Order: sequence, then structure tokens, then C-alpha cells
Amino acid sequence: MSLKTHYENEVAPKLKETFGYENIHQIPKVDKIVVNMGLGEAIQNIKVLDSAQAEIKRITGQAPVVTRAKKSIAAFKVREGMPIGCMVTLRRRRMWDFLEKVIHVALPRVRDFRGISGKAFDGYGNYTLGIKEQIIFPEVDYDKVDAIKGLNITIVTTARNNAEGKELLKLLGMPFRN
Repeated sequence: MSLKTHYENEVAPKLKETFGYENIHQIPKVDKIVVNMGLGEAIQNIKVLDSAQAEIKRITGQAPVVTRAKKSIAAFKVREGMPIGCMVTLRRRRMWDFLEKVIHVALPRVRDFRGISGKAFDGYGNYTLGIKEQIIFPEVDYDKVDAIKGLNITIVTTARNNAEGKELLKLLGMPFRN
């Protein structure tokens, strides 16, 4: 059973019962997932950006957009408009497929995995997960990786607070440790 079907058949009714929603549109759902890779070393070596884009495309199945510096920061040798990372926003089917892959394939491949922190919510029910190594995804070929790079995965929900967002992700199968 796909994660979306699981959400529609089991998670949404449980959330409606738990929080006592009157209307089905009040039930929190996953709105989008943003995968971001910030590359400070792209300032000196622009080729790092190309490999990061290729890896994000392989992981998510969607071409990433290059993010550029908004301000110049002399201490970091960054000028406004310089490419400093890449990101992709996933919605609908790709979002559900990616979330299923993160929960069931990628996170269990993390060394010494004991669950993820339940404290990385932003106050509005959105969760950000930092991954230190992109090689936990099965699409990334370990032999072709030039450097270990981390990435951030932000799961944006329609929840109104952290409790609703955490319950939604917990029912979807996110392995929280606390």
C-alpha cells in the first residue's frame, strides 16, 4: 500500500478522531517537501554545484534550481548573486514517493540509527530533517561521489501547531525517538 493510500484510509480518520475536527479540510496533510543542499565550497569550486545538482536530481527525480546568495558577506567571500546551493520542491505523487523512500529506505540505512529528533518543528507543524551524508539514498552511487555532502529535507504540512504536525508524521511512519 502506498503512503498516500495509507494517509487517506488510516491516518486522516485517526487524526480527525484524535483532534476532534468537524470538517475534513481541517485535517493536517503533507503539503510539500523541499530538499535543499547548501554548498559553501561552491564559492571556490563551481564543479561541486554540478555534482550536487546531479545527485539531487537522482535522489528526487526532479531537476533542482540553483539558489543564489541574497547578500554579500565579506567574511565568507560571498557576493550577492553567487550560486551557493541547490534545492527542489516536491509536490503530489513525487512528494509521496520521496517521503516513503525517506521513511522506509533511507533513514534505516543511517549508521547507528535510533530515530530522529522530535524537536525540529518550527512552531507551525513543519519539520526539517538534516541528513549528514547523501549516500544513504540508494540512487547515489558511492563510487561516483566526489565528496560527502549533507542536505536538508523540510516537510511542510497544513498543521496549525507542532503537536498536530508531529502526530501526522508519526502516523505516517516517521521514526521519532522522543
